[in-house]
Amino acid sequence: MPKTQYYTATSIDGYIADEHNSLDWLFETGDGRDDENGAQPFATFFADVGAFAMGATTYEWVFAHEKLGDQPQKWRDYYGDVSSWVFTHRQLPPLTGSTVHFVQGDVRPIHAAMTEAAAGRNIWIVGGGELAGAFADAGLLDEVILGVAPVTLGAGAPVLPRRLTSSRLTLTALERRGPFAYLTYSVAPPH
Repeated sequence: MPKTQYYTATSIDGYIADEHNSLDWLFETGDGRDDENGAQPFATFFADVGAFAMGATTYEWVFAHEKLGDQPQKWRDYYGDVSSWVFTHRQLPPLTGSTVHFVQGDVRPIHAAMTEAAAGRNIWIVGGGELAGAFADAGLLDEVILGVAPVTLGAGAPVLPRRLTSSRLTLTALERRGPFAYLTYSVAPPH
């Protein structure tokens, strides 16, 4: 059965971006996408993704960091034809030739559209934590997959700015990939 999954990297102290909304700290460590044997766990994960969503800050960082305004084909190189939704309350630069949909508001109708587009495959919530939290609040988040990097940031964007107690989270997998510890939790709906 398809899942809605929040798959992200985090610092040991629970931040997914630094205080400047940058992910440079992640790439200094290596992004955890390849393990010590050269396997590509992210490619395996993404092969099962049929739709994905991200927040405006994540989109802006990717757009600037990857210079997508000048090289929009990079988006397709990374994500192929997989449909994506960007949740925003502000005007963002469009991405020529992509499947990006700019949306706002309640995650429930967007999740329904994503489920239809995913056609039986998983939905990936890229980030940020507030967006993943909105899906969790609506009972639409099935799994959290955290790649814990060997770094502390001291401040920044929290991995999940919500109180989700152990009654909603169950550890289902733990593995090492290079310097990263991967923790997978199933998420129960709100009580």
